[in-house]
Amino acid sequence: METAKDKFARGDFFAWRAALQAEAEQLGFVHMGITQAQLPDEHGARLKQWVANGAHGDMAWMADRMAERAQPKTLWEGACSAIMLGMSYAPDADPMRLETARDHGRISVYAQGTDYHKTVKKALKALARWVVDSTGAQVKVFVDTAPVSEKPLAAQAGLGWQGKHTNLVSTSHGSWVFLGAIFVGAELPEDAPEKDHCGSCTACQDICPTNAFPAPYQLDARACISFLTIESKGPIPRRYRAAMGNHIYGCDDCLAVCPWNKFADQAQRNKAYLPRAELAAPDLAALLAMDDAAFRQIFAGSPIKRSGRARMVRNSLIAAGNSGNTAYVPQICELLDDESDIVRGAAIWALGQLDRTCFDAERSRRAPLEVEPSLSAEWAEQCPTEQSDSQA
Repeated sequence: METAKDKFARGDFFAWRAALQAEAEQLGFVHMGITQAQLPDEHGARLKQWVANGAHGDMAWMADRMAERAQPKTLWEGACSAIMLGMSYAPDADPMRLETARDHGRISVYAQGTDYHKTVKKALKALARWVVDSTGAQVKVFVDTAPVSEKPLAAQAGLGWQGKHTNLVSTSHGSWVFLGAIFVGAELPEDAPEKDHCGSCTACQDICPTNAFPAPYQLDARACISFLTIESKGPIPRRYRAAMGNHIYGCDDCLAVCPWNKFADQAQRNKAYLPRAELAAPDLAALLAMDDAAFRQIFAGSPIKRSGRARMVRNSLIAAGNSGNTAYVPQICELLDDESDIVRGAAIWALGQLDRTCFDAERSRRAPLEVEPSLSAEWAEQCPTEQSDSQA
């Protein structure tokens, strides 16, 4: 029987690609496409302008390794082709169902299960071995953690297109696709890019709670709830706190309303990606009670673990402050003594939202003794009337 290696050796790239597609599907990928390991100069120019505008926030790695993100060959000079892969993580239920469930936190769908980096990378490595065996070429695999522009490469390879929310959209799997890349040191047959099918739809732009899209196809990460809850290490800017609602890790609003999701089939979700029921609608009271040990236990094996306990409690305090539920006040008061500044700052804000009497009492006792400027500002900013009176 003729092998994939035989097909490649005699130049039957059509048959070889069909074998590659079958192997990718066996490994749990729902999309596979091939493109050149090169992006148009316009991509680099847009990236440079985005960083120059400061829209990347404090994600310094975006600026530090911009050259690699602009052109794949800058990352690996030997790259000739890029095999782009997509893995479905279609949710079991509508992520928007928890929008008004204010005693539960909302965790982005991608983070509700096992760490997708490990799931995708394991499958990528297996497919990469197949590519090496059949072509003899050198390969490198990438899953999100390297400076690779996966989304424009995936669009160029025909997996989908970058929607107005800047994420990849698939005609068959909607906005629920993990991406991975295999760079290959050999020229492979290329697939045609996918057309943009967004049309006049603005659903993803209209739903954004913090107006993080200054224009279609443009994202200001500084206003994005995913950035604020996952990447940002400091206090959440006050202007975004109420808009965060009960989002505690990421935000799927712009993804969840995409009309193309109607074609996504949960049955096609990769079987190695295992959502955890306890992360689908976590209880805020339990999250507020977490110490470091409890945090590590609850989020073991999850990508959330990398962000650390302080950021998760900070985010949960913002959600508690938005809940309208005064039952959280005792827990919030305990967190006023937390060792983390960002936790204490979020606790000050949450207390001010839920119980003004208790807030005023705590403020009178604590504010005069506070030596951390950011926390002194939290106590002061809760009382704009007193500030304006003192300045009159």
